[in-house]
Amino acid sequence: MTPLRSVCVFCGSRPGLRPAYAAAARDLGQAIAAQGWRLVYGAGDVGLMGEVARTAQGAGAATMGVIPTHLMARERGRRDLSQLVITEDMHERKKVMFMNSDAIVVLPGGAGTLDEFFEVLTWRQIGLHRKPILLLDTDGYWQPLVGLARHVIDEGFAEETMLDYFATVPDVPALVERLRAALS
Repeated sequence: MTPLRSVCVFCGSRPGLRPAYAAAARDLGQAIAAQGWRLVYGAGDVGLMGEVARTAQGAGAATMGVIPTHLMARERGRRDLSQLVITEDMHERKKVMFMNSDAIVVLPGGAGTLDEFFEVLTWRQIGLHRKPILLLDTDGYWQPLVGLARHVIDEGFAEETMLDYFATVPDVPALVERLRAALS
């Protein structure tokens, strides 16, 4: 029997300004369920986080939510998940999400999403894991970040190989294709 594959999704607790962001989040939730994968996410029912989770759960996916105590009210922590883990702090939240996933997907988001991305990227850079890190580049959202990574390399603060540790994908079908290849 093939083990259940889990996809960690880091994303905004806000919906963003473009309707395409929420649509992509819903498409991802649907795709996770269709592939028989488990969603590992921040347990909130707000923003893109809520869009991914409600759609994945509604389509039959197993869902694992991880949320620190202090965000239960603010992010409207869902209690009807397959598994809910309440942590003491944000650091523990990220670690639990990472440890319970086989791949990381990053949707548009703000400072928290950037923090999550850079932590798993750093862990990859220093050799702590080899999990795929994929940025869902809805409407080119992540292009400034890719430019920043290029700048960091060009200025001598990272090796060229840093660009090999993550990839951008334009849409959910391309994302699923990359994940299927990585998780098989």
